[in-house]
Amino acid sequence: MKYKAIFIDIDDTLLDYNTCCRQAFDFAMEAIHEPSSDELFTLFFDIADRLFSEAKRGLHTIAEVMELYPAEFIERAGLPPTLLDDFKHRFREGWGLSHAKVTGADQLLQTLHGRYRLFAASNSFAHLQRQRLQLAGLSPMLEDAYVSSEIGFDKPDIRFYEEALSRCGCRADEVLMIGDSPTTDVIGAQQAGLDTCWFNPTQKERPDLHPTYTVHALAELIQLLG
Repeated sequence: MKYKAIFIDIDDTLLDYNTCCRQAFDFAMEAIHEPSSDELFTLFFDIADRLFSEAKRGLHTIAEVMELYPAEFIERAGLPPTLLDDFKHRFREGWGLSHAKVTGADQLLQTLHGRYRLFAASNSFAHLQRQRLQLAGLSPMLEDAYVSSEIGFDKPDIRFYEEALSRCGCRADEVLMIGDSPTTDVIGAQQAGLDTCWFNPTQKERPDLHPTYTVHALAELIQLLG
């Protein structure tokens, strides 16, 4: 392979976003002494999913979304507004502790480590994402984590990728971006001149999307890059 370095998305590529989100939600609900339920989690998840999707279209920043979805959830769930700040902070605390892995994440990084320079590339709060990678046991195989709160721009902004390339000292044509999001991980990286690998485990149909590679399991990446 021609690549010197690989950028790898975190949520829904290395770490299981849905499972981690539920763990953080239950942690927050317990902390504010409110019962958790599948119904409430679905409400919370749908609100967050909608707002993060809007952020990918440039309608919000990630920092704005982090404030918006807890507030909308507390209101629509009919919980006392006085619980908002505690819920928001407790959810973030729980998020920083959540580290359920996508199947094959360990094996992928273990195989690629030493063959390529490996960097995580994520939208979120840097200290939380680094903590999650550490708890998952993935940090030792990553040279660094480039996270939007430190980079100063959110994926898919081309400036996120330009800054990440500057920090690792690589040219765009020397780096492969791997991720699950067609917008932030494929289109954004392509606009910055990187080759891309779309991790598509649910086999979504996107005929308009033209990544360099598409895989449906992380084990396929081992065959591709190992």
